[in-house]
Amino acid sequence: MEGSKLSLLSLLPFLLLAILAEATGDELSTFIIHVQAPAGHVFGTADDRKAWYHSFLPEDSRLVHAYHHVASGFAARLTQQELDALSAMPGFLSATPDQTYTVLTTHTPAFLGMNVEQGRRNYSSELGAGVIIGVIDTGIFPDHPSFSGDGMPPPPAKWKGRCDFNGTSCNNKIIGARSFVSATSSYGTPLDDYGHGTHTASTAAGAVVPGANVLGQAMGVAAGMAPRAHIAVYKVCDAEGCVMSDILAGTDAAVGDGCDVISMSLRGPSAPFHQDPLVIGTFAAMEKGIFVSMAAGNSGPSESSVTNDAPWMLTVGASTMDRSIRSTVQLGNGDYFYGESLYQPNGAPVFYPLVYAGASGKPFAEFCGNGTLDGFDVNGKIVLCESGGNTSSIMKGAVVQSAGGAGMITMNPPIMGHNTFPQPHVLPASQVDYATGSAVKSYINSTANPMALIRFEGTVLGTAPAPSIVFFSSRGPSLRVPGIMKPDITGPGVNVLAAWPPYQVAIPSPPVLLPGPTFNLLSGTSMSTPHLGGIAAAIKGKHPDWSPAVIKSAMMTTADINDRSGNHMLDEQYARANLFATGAGHVNPVKAADPGLVYDITPEDYIGYLCGIYTSQEVSAIAHRFINCSTVTVIDDLMLNYPSITVRFPISWNTTTPIVIQRKVRNVGEVPSVYYAAVDVPDGPVTLDVYPRELEFTEANEEKVFSVVVRSTTGGANVGQGALRWVSEMHTVRSPISFTFGPM
Repeated sequence: MEGSKLSLLSLLPFLLLAILAEATGDELSTFIIHVQAPAGHVFGTADDRKAWYHSFLPEDSRLVHAYHHVASGFAARLTQQELDALSAMPGFLSATPDQTYTVLTTHTPAFLGMNVEQGRRNYSSELGAGVIIGVIDTGIFPDHPSFSGDGMPPPPAKWKGRCDFNGTSCNNKIIGARSFVSATSSYGTPLDDYGHGTHTASTAAGAVVPGANVLGQAMGVAAGMAPRAHIAVYKVCDAEGCVMSDILAGTDAAVGDGCDVISMSLRGPSAPFHQDPLVIGTFAAMEKGIFVSMAAGNSGPSESSVTNDAPWMLTVGASTMDRSIRSTVQLGNGDYFYGESLYQPNGAPVFYPLVYAGASGKPFAEFCGNGTLDGFDVNGKIVLCESGGNTSSIMKGAVVQSAGGAGMITMNPPIMGHNTFPQPHVLPASQVDYATGSAVKSYINSTANPMALIRFEGTVLGTAPAPSIVFFSSRGPSLRVPGIMKPDITGPGVNVLAAWPPYQVAIPSPPVLLPGPTFNLLSGTSMSTPHLGGIAAAIKGKHPDWSPAVIKSAMMTTADINDRSGNHMLDEQYARANLFATGAGHVNPVKAADPGLVYDITPEDYIGYLCGIYTSQEVSAIAHRFINCSTVTVIDDLMLNYPSITVRFPISWNTTTPIVIQRKVRNVGEVPSVYYAAVDVPDGPVTLDVYPRELEFTEANEEKVFSVVVRSTTGGANVGQGALRWVSEMHTVRSPISFTFGPM
């Protein structure tokens, strides 16, 4: 057998290296190794492939994970000398050191315009029925009511996964649960010892739970975006983080088990595609028809901070909702300002003296850190503290309370703009934006006896502007793929209420069950990602034959660019948000289920795109099979059939030379139908024409090709944005367009 020959050859150099490593004390580290089988070799079983992987290793115990579906390779613990020897062996492609990644509702269905009447009949109207969502995260707390299997049908026949919980924790809702955490601190089960995975899983596909709330706030009927979808859980993270070899193993299992959608709220260091396990794993998922929803990252509002930006992923930014858990600050002069607090005490509001913590004169006292208020008279007063100083707002409140303070106002730094986040404070408190904090500080400085009260108004719906882009949502343009607009889209990611395990964890001890709330409010692109994953499952349930690219197109081309008041979506500073913040806009699930026209991209198209960027060996590592780029038709990023368009002009571009972009759309709407081109480009550095101006469809799934001709009229350094809309009697299909002038 060919695998046996490879094994004999590979053992020879390692017999000496293993002895040498022991003598020199060379440390073992985990590497992800990508390998390529000899031409024409086919593995009969997974065990055969695993045996071949072992042939590269000095001993079988070094193997950490064997990958079968998303990569041709394995993770193993090796010394640097052993890795050097392995890299000289036939079949070796590349090696990547293991790295640690990080993890990045009652109201969102209604906010997104979905059918959310209180009756269970509407929630159980088959949204996501027959679809399996793979949640790659920190595990799950299976006994939460959000994961009840009542009324759920059995999993589809294609399901190949398993449940590693003991007893009856899995059901027709949670159909699979496995752990791939290789760290010794793991408890060895898919149980969520952090909470993050429970929250994201219920956001995507949680069952209907009446009376969901956190400390009595945000009360309502909780349900995921696709409440009839099945959930498969792959634990790849614990409280200490996520190791990328484990993430790839979880993705490998999700693909092999038969998931239809993968939701992954994780991010790691940026690397070339062939060295990024999330890129490699999700490419294989896409090839098998699996839709992948990924977090854009929480590094905003910095420019070019977006991550998870491969074109076959849906890269999701985060936006606000129209819900506030309000605590209003009223000053002695009658001015009042809205803030937020999850702690909402009862009783009539009372005026107290108001003082600024920074007036104590101690270094960093404005941040209300431990000991900074000692000797400063705050007894019976409301204290204004500033965010930051490596002290959480809850801890600031504890410091104020221990010093005798009656209440606290925390003010945002400028970077957070108008975004506020309700916290379970230990005393009456209100988090306010920077402008409000500055006004309060000015009032204190200009008044002999400043006074304030905090009025608690509970959960308030219909706040404006909403949605708006939250400050932490990572922005484009992408540094890895500047020719593809990222993020793709935004969804609710601020103060999202979803399931939470009712225990606290003392690492490394096992979880301890405690009485407490079974729901929690969290914010992050980690929260917007499962919203889009669940919506993708709902679309997949309605259109099972749609490819991942078509589902992505349906979401992007129907996204809203205006807020609920009809105004253009704003950012955290209440300035007009640009495409590098919003992507195509804010998801509209109802429109996405019936988009009219769609843009599709095949796996072969992505291979052509990759061959324009990387070598054949590097593309082979991504595609987990041999790719000879000299035989592949290269596709420029501008010509990839993406739902958005990114045009980059060099500074020296000849303004008389147009750039011609070609796209192909497929009709998935009514027939016959006619779509007319409408161009939204403000006066400025470019002109844009579309040929033909009309697309007529007489058959279902008929395809039409059109060209977009872009001309530069200036050539100076500039950035612009616009859109192309195809408009029929029933649909508007919108593609955002960005124009960049500068170095390529």
